Amino acid sequence: MAFVFPSYRAPDFSEPRFENAPDAAWAAVERDGVAPEGFHSTSMYPEYFKIGGQWRLAADSRMDCSVVLRPDGALAVVENRNLRRGDRVILGRTERGEEGIFLHAHGFDADSAADGDQFVFRQGRSRETSYARDYDRLIELLKTERESGNILWVMGPAFAFDRDARRAMQRLVENGYAHGLMAGNALATHDLEGALLHTALGQDIYTQQSVPNGHYNHLDVCNRVRASGSIPQFIRDWGIDNGIMYSLVKQNVPFVLAGSIRDDGPLPEVIGNAYEAQSRMREIVSKATTVICLATMLHTIATGNMTPSFRVLPDGTVRPVYFYCVDADEFVTGKLIDRGSLSATTIVTNVQDFICIVAGGLGLM
Repeated sequence: MAFVFPSYRAPDFSEPRFENAPDAAWAAVERDGVAPEGFHSTSMYPEYFKIGGQWRLAADSRMDCSVVLRPDGALAVVENRNLRRGDRVILGRTERGEEGIFLHAHGFDADSAADGDQFVFRQGRSRETSYARDYDRLIELLKTERESGNILWVMGPAFAFDRDARRAMQRLVENGYAHGLMAGNALATHDLEGALLHTALGQDIYTQQSVPNGHYNHLDVCNRVRASGSIPQFIRDWGIDNGIMYSLVKQNVPFVLAGSIRDDGPLPEVIGNAYEAQSRMREIVSKATTVICLATMLHTIATGNMTPSFRVLPDGTVRPVYFYCVDADEFVTGKLIDRGSLSATTIVTNVQDFICIVAGGLGLM
């Protein structure tokens, strides 16, 4: 069954409460990186602002930012650290229209529930939850997004430790089911270690047996990539022909590797400056229509904070952004559970199994 996107229902701005609402107030930034007192902070939901008597949607939003009214009348959602002196920042701490600001949290909701029963036995999602329907829905979504959307993967290093998981992700990339990837130094290092030496942290990626002196393997790989000067050049220098990073390079899929204080090496492409990494992540997130976060709490929470629940397409259509969080730890999925039913689906499972099921459902394994 083909995936069907829900229709977006914009607010009825002909209602008196909207027509009688004032224009949103603003104040100019006096110092770079410092918002005016009383600034309005954005959410993941569609937000409208009354400007010159007209309600307008801030199209490219994210959580915890300010809204800047540009000289040409455009609304820009800007991190406070990126505000510049003279920027006109929207003010207001209410979101129901009374200050010219309206947060629209239910634009994709169905008109009515399937039944009238108000009691739901299980509201959370745990290891006891059946995810069969979620897998079916995700597989159909990916088929649709491959042709007309943008699929972003956010991955922890767990995939590099398993031969089948690496192969499954490679097949997804090679068959057009990845338009971007975000990770850290570890995922890339251990994936390249698996490609060159068939180990990850010195353990065979199939048998999980430690190899003699294997604790040097990832350090040797880091060193060799640094000697090559880049991941693509290392792939050429050493004849790499498998793995996640190999497939990303081969298919020209953009990736962002954000650094950590504990990184070995790191690889040349790893961004050590946290704010530069955040900005690069924001660039790649801004194109995504489906985001799948796998076994990485830090990157999942960071990505969740910069991913809106909606996207405005070039033709003006508003569509949902689908956000998946998959982890073996229920605490991690719980951090995203309140992002809204359309924008977050959480699955508590081993991510190696997850990726193999998805690739198999798409006929790639």
